[in-house]
Amino acid sequence: MAFNPIPPLRPLHFHTLGMRLSLMPRWLTHLGLMGLFFVAVVDSSVIPLPLPGSTDLLLLWLVAHSGDPWLLAPCAIVGSILGGYTTWQIGRRGGEAALRRYVPRRFLGRVVGWVERHRILAVFVPALLPPPIPLLPFALASGALGVSRRRFLAVFGAARSLRYCFIAWLGVAYGRKVVRLFSVSLQRWSLPLLCVFVALLFGGGCFGIWKVRGLRKTDAAERLALLASAARAG
Repeated sequence: MAFNPIPPLRPLHFHTLGMRLSLMPRWLTHLGLMGLFFVAVVDSSVIPLPLPGSTDLLLLWLVAHSGDPWLLAPCAIVGSILGGYTTWQIGRRGGEAALRRYVPRRFLGRVVGWVERHRILAVFVPALLPPPIPLLPFALASGALGVSRRRFLAVFGAARSLRYCFIAWLGVAYGRKVVRLFSVSLQRWSLPLLCVFVALLFGGGCFGIWKVRGLRKTDAAERLALLASAARAG
């Protein structure tokens, strides 16, 4: 009986698997829950991110690639509420000095007027709508102009819940179709994008820390000036 050698395995299965893995930058999927939480915190804080709406895009990407929307959406919501609360707290402590430091002068009057007239909508609308609607000026003004912590957290949390639940639903229903259109070209630029993102994130963190430290120095100087004027008056 003639001996028939076993034919070599065709690498079709492994090639297909490799193609699927190469359709997306691996560093995006490796961020996972903790990465999404961290991005959501920073995205709602005074630290600028290199890409507006980074939480929305990352949540959409993770859900579209078999992430659990029942875990990812709450993770994004909780992280965003924490970041928004820190922004509100900076506004509450810094007051007018915080607004002058973080809000461009050409928008300051309109932001203050809107928050004074519509205390709930001024929190809800920016937290619900995606960029280019800015969130930072209204969250800061809410703290500086006396919007209570309970009201801010309730309204902000409701808006973020609606927004990120909708994004998670989009990821389940249509995410893969959208991602396939950009995955091949995005994979080519994965490493440069990662380097740029990390560099800008680090720079934004340093910028935010510098701003907060400058705000504290300004607040301390104003307190010293008030004490000195009170001493002279006494």
